[in-house]
Amino acid sequence: MFLDALIKIKDEIDPTLSFRRSCREGICGSCSMNIDGRHNLACIAPIPKNNKERSFVAPLTFMNVLKDLVVDMTNFYNQYKLINPYLKRKTPKKPGEKELCQSIEDRAKIDGLYECVLCGSCSSSCPSYWWHSNEYLGPAILQQAYRWVIDSRDEYTGERLEALGGDMKLDECFQVGVCSLACPKGLNPRKAIQELKEKYKEYEEKKKKESTNIEICSMHSNTPILHGGCLLYTSPSPRDRQKSRMPSSACKKKKKKK
Repeated sequence: MFLDALIKIKDEIDPTLSFRRSCREGICGSCSMNIDGRHNLACIAPIPKNNKERSFVAPLTFMNVLKDLVVDMTNFYNQYKLINPYLKRKTPKKPGEKELCQSIEDRAKIDGLYECVLCGSCSSSCPSYWWHSNEYLGPAILQQAYRWVIDSRDEYTGERLEALGGDMKLDECFQVGVCSLACPKGLNPRKAIQELKEKYKEYEEKKKKESTNIEICSMHSNTPILHGGCLLYTSPSPRDRQKSRMPSSACKKKKKKK
């Protein structure tokens, strides 16, 4: 593997050579780099047999290089933090409850998503991420955002989708598909982002419909409306106000008697 060659170079030839490594099993994502023109994990990238030509090893493209093969992942992990990559619940656990169970079907939905090792290979291959990495979250982060959006155990789906709207966080994906080709784990971020966009579109349409219904109710009623956990008091329509100012039939009768 290329990682073995790098370790040999560091041990026997150049001790100043810098690169990241940890698990050596393609699990941690630390040793991501550009190998022979393609992003890969050095620990699972085999050196071609009978290769008479030189192999080319470089840091991930369009990432700030700290030293040799080590790139700055600060922005990448800050963006990962933004999506709250953990289960969020509104319903408190019942006494004695320890696990949140899932059906086999719901569990299968996150296959091909949870295996992401956050190596950054897909994001650093994305043209949109090259130019707008400070605003666009990139394929790796959006794929993980989708993983939590569709998790049946999570109860903050609406809030998660709301946070992804605007500021180019989601809309900068043009479905080029380079991210899927670059993934060393064989995942498909392009498909995940497409499905996330569809989820967000459904959420926007639902939110717009609810907003329209509230406006209609506020025009015809002064009854409190429960929306999103909040009690909204709507004002009566101009027609209702006019009716409230008109004297009742009883008052009319009294005036006639006088």
